[in-house]
Amino acid sequence: MELRLARAQEAQALWLIRNQAVRARCVDVYDADTIMAFTPDIMPAGFVACITQNPFFVIAATAAGGPVATGFLDVTRASVEAIFTLPAYQGRGYAARILARIISEAKTRGLTRLTLASTPNAVQFYRRRGFSILGEGQYYSASAQRYLSCVDMSLDL
Repeated sequence: MELRLARAQEAQALWLIRNQAVRARCVDVYDADTIMAFTPDIMPAGFVACITQNPFFVIAATAAGGPVATGFLDVTRASVEAIFTLPAYQGRGYAARILARIISEAKTRGLTRLTLASTPNAVQFYRRRGFSILGEGQYYSASAQRYLSCVDMSLDL
């Protein structure tokens, strides 16, 4: 298992990890139409920029070295983004390892606080890692063209 920076040419694979994770883990949180609208098969053009402009980490665990988990630090907003794991690889600590690397990266960059908008089903994952709940929130998804309920959270570094 290798923790490394993502490569721009992996963008489509990373997009698929996101979609598969949401489709598998958010069924008790969002209705089926919302999930499908939020996880379009066609990757948005701006996704590659997320990979190239931010510390975007992956866990590569397949025999071919392909990514199975993702997450990045949005350096402009000081926020944790896109922590997703392929369903077949969940429960192995990959997301926790990526989150620890993001926190380390934030500290190295002199950030004093991280924020995130968690899906309701992932709140306990973040709480176990020191994040505090700020309150209920709404995340606007351009792909779904609607607001999704979320939980706003923060971590003082």
